[in-house]
Amino acid sequence: MRILIVEDEPKIAEYVQQGLTESGYIVDHAATGVDGLHLSQQQAYDLIILDVNLPELDGWGVLEHIRRNSSTRVMMLTARGRLADKIKGLDLGADDYLLKPFEFPELLARVRTLLRRSEQVLTPEVLKVADLELDPGRHRAFRGAQRIDLTTKEFALLHLLMRRSGEVMSRTQIISLVWDMNFECDTNVVEVSIRRLRAKIDEPFDNRLIHTLRGVGYVLEERQ
Repeated sequence: MRILIVEDEPKIAEYVQQGLTESGYIVDHAATGVDGLHLSQQQAYDLIILDVNLPELDGWGVLEHIRRNSSTRVMMLTARGRLADKIKGLDLGADDYLLKPFEFPELLARVRTLLRRSEQVLTPEVLKVADLELDPGRHRAFRGAQRIDLTTKEFALLHLLMRRSGEVMSRTQIISLVWDMNFECDTNVVEVSIRRLRAKIDEPFDNRLIHTLRGVGYVLEERQ
């Protein structure tokens, strides 16, 4: 397993690199966002551990570039612990978010979890509900003949709703399954994401597929 650390603080980078190397991983390091992005494009990594406050190009910019062409697992490793920062990172496509300061055993446990999740990914089947089609293998979505561009999290949310078509998904279930985290109860990340998804796959078309059950959750299904 090959891991890339993008971290500009030498002591933290050395600490993480040494620990992961001793745990059996092949580890590369970049000290700037530009160098990290370049390495991620030149080498296939199983996981990228990414700081936010980086010189030349910050972690948000690196993550956005990575997610345009790659589904590589990304863990944000940062001192920025505000809820808004966590939501931003996860909405941009991060798979996990670990705050500094941290204990190495926790980082290692999260690394193993993310890598196990990558290993379990099988070639998924194309999903279809009415004229909405989702191809997880090619990361494509269509409504009829029209291709729909989705962010990583919008795609994951739509994938969940289509996999569970006809089943009402609660807000808590969606947060757990799409963002892999437990958010504070007052965050509106699900509502915002559903609204953005509807604007792309429902509102331009006659037949609405995403439905709200007030106080219960959301369901994707064809209704006459």
